[in-house]
Amino acid sequence: MILFRYLTREVLLTMSAVAGILLLVIMGSRFIRYFSDAAEGDIPVTMLGSLMMFHLPGFMELILPLSFFLGILLAYGQLYMNSEITVMVACGMSPTRLLKVTLLPASVVAVLVGVCSLWLTPFGALQTETLLEEQRSRLDVSVLAPGRFQEFGGGRTAYIGSFSSDGTEMQDVLVHEQNQQGDEGTHDYVTRAASGYQETRLETGSRFLVLDDGERYGVTPGDKSAERLTFERYTLRLGLNRDRQELDSLEYATTPALWSNPSPRAQAQWQWRAGLPLMVFVLALMAQPLSRVNPRQGRFGKLLPAVFLYVAYLSLLLAVVDAIGSGTWSTTLGVWPVHGLFLGLGLLLLWRSQRKGMR
Repeated sequence: MILFRYLTREVLLTMSAVAGILLLVIMGSRFIRYFSDAAEGDIPVTMLGSLMMFHLPGFMELILPLSFFLGILLAYGQLYMNSEITVMVACGMSPTRLLKVTLLPASVVAVLVGVCSLWLTPFGALQTETLLEEQRSRLDVSVLAPGRFQEFGGGRTAYIGSFSSDGTEMQDVLVHEQNQQGDEGTHDYVTRAASGYQETRLETGSRFLVLDDGERYGVTPGDKSAERLTFERYTLRLGLNRDRQELDSLEYATTPALWSNPSPRAQAQWQWRAGLPLMVFVLALMAQPLSRVNPRQGRFGKLLPAVFLYVAYLSLLLAVVDAIGSGTWSTTLGVWPVHGLFLGLGLLLLWRSQRKGMR
């Protein structure tokens, strides 16, 4: 138990450090992209936290297998460097027992990856796309930036000259609407007003942009005539606050729904989700023999070949998933030959390592 706690702690601490660095890099890149969209007025700043939270399971399902793989390589490599593995062998620690110790934390990591891939990731992807779709389909004062032309759903473009000090009232408002149905056909409408504000009617949930002291023009491309309306107050309906509706996409479908769907794309998505926890055990099996290094090499001696091996594993999995979805690869075979190939490679590396001994 002392050796088990020691080895497990070394592997999990190293894995946590690697996972933290990878997560920081990946989430930082995604946050910068969303922050750029928020700066341009495409999404409100208040939505950034929710978007990043919903993306987290999708990041973790790929980061955890890689970080566990690298954690074993670095932790055991350090033990080889310090000759601690040699002492363990002298005390009766066999390669089989070391493998059992490695597979126990691998089971915990595989459960976490399975929870993410089978449940949390599709749920998070659905929530993310629903938030973005709702934002694209409505005009909201919270995302408007003064002094810019900004596009919104429904072929609308808005320009706000400035906001009041409390941010509730707009000055110098311009709204352009494309392909809107009028009394005599389809027109483009340009509405200009000195001021305006947004209001929501609680009884219906509808949102309106109320404009004061302005003009509304209706024009048709290619036609010299135009409609002109002068108003003291004009109310423009922006949209209806509705409950979020699930999107019709296999990426957002639940795992039981994919299991019962016989289509190739659904089976490809299901096998990808189910294969990620299995990937953790295969990587753990390959990592133990790869971590065996000569003290003169350093514990990073086999890190680059191991990373190339992981990239080849993941790339081949993605290629087979795409082939299943396109119908060029059998859904019966699926992704399991890929896992079997690298499982066999891991067993071969383990067998060669045991033949050479752990000294």
